[in-house]
Amino acid sequence: MRRRLVPVPVLAAAAAAVLALATPASAVPADKPQVLSGWTQTSAASYGSWVAARGSQGSWSAYGFDWSTDYCSSSPDNPFGFPFQTSCARHDFGYRNYKAAGAFPANKSRLDDAFYADLKRVCAQYSGAKKVSCDGTAWTYYQAVKALGVSPESSLVG
Repeated sequence: MRRRLVPVPVLAAAAAAVLALATPASAVPADKPQVLSGWTQTSAASYGSWVAARGSQGSWSAYGFDWSTDYCSSSPDNPFGFPFQTSCARHDFGYRNYKAAGAFPANKSRLDDAFYADLKRVCAQYSGAKKVSCDGTAWTYYQAVKALGVSPESSLVG
């Protein structure tokens, strides 16, 4: 009987699959910090990735992310008709998950900057006086979280 050799990459993939199945259900994937960081950057691509993930939260359940939000807290979610709700939800996501990871102070400034970038993207769809009004409102929300946004449980924006 002739033996057939299995290529090493196939064996490595099979071993990885077995190890993945043997991992306890409560184990959090090792790349959680990278995923969290990727979803909380200032870029439109980061925002888009987070929105897509938020739409399929079940796919990310092994990561144990906190997706809860109170949107813009005690501030209006859609001030003057400007749809800031999703931007506030992503800001909450960053605050809650970095606090849970014990890494909030080192990331707060970037989270607030990402929030402002998200708000400016909302305002970019307007022109003239409406854009000026939106930009001013975005700046006010940003200044509020920058100065006062400490806890996702607070009654402040963010």
